[in-house]
Amino acid sequence: MASSGSDHQRVVVVGVDDSSHSYHALETALDLFFIPFKANPQFKLVVVHARPTATSFLGVAGPEAVVIIPMVEQDLNKTAELVKKKCAEVCSAKSVEIASSEVIEGDPRNIMLEAVERHHACVLVLGSHGYGAVKRVFLGSVSDYLAHHAHCSVMIVKKPKAKSTSTEQH
Repeated sequence: MASSGSDHQRVVVVGVDDSSHSYHALETALDLFFIPFKANPQFKLVVVHARPTATSFLGVAGPEAVVIIPMVEQDLNKTAELVKKKCAEVCSAKSVEIASSEVIEGDPRNIMLEAVERHHACVLVLGSHGYGAVKRVFLGSVSDYLAHHAHCSVMIVKKPKAKSTSTEQH
């Protein structure tokens, strides 16, 4: 069953965090799915930031947590707003409209799976941090997990390695 134009656009969900890897993945998604079709958009863009909980971020409990958690919450909220702002700037620079920009608290694996289902995404785009095998075992790879569990195509974008002579911001 073919659909025409804007009555039923396919959805691209892009998972973002506060890393250059995820912003590169967003730019790549825009270049591949949106820029070539500016006159007649074929896709709807949904940007999702999975904000960690303060307790999962800290990993502490006890009386000292009562003092620290509100400060961490404030910092995580500030980071989430900066991520949304940066995504809006990236999209605006390429004249692409964000259909939905979401910040949801929780584990990124679950947040992205739920976003894919909720928006009926046809593609999930994620950046790869490029961790080695040992680091992936200990930290867990969100992109690897989602590649195996998401019910849509998953595009994992690797950021090109910087040349040793360049001065790159970290």
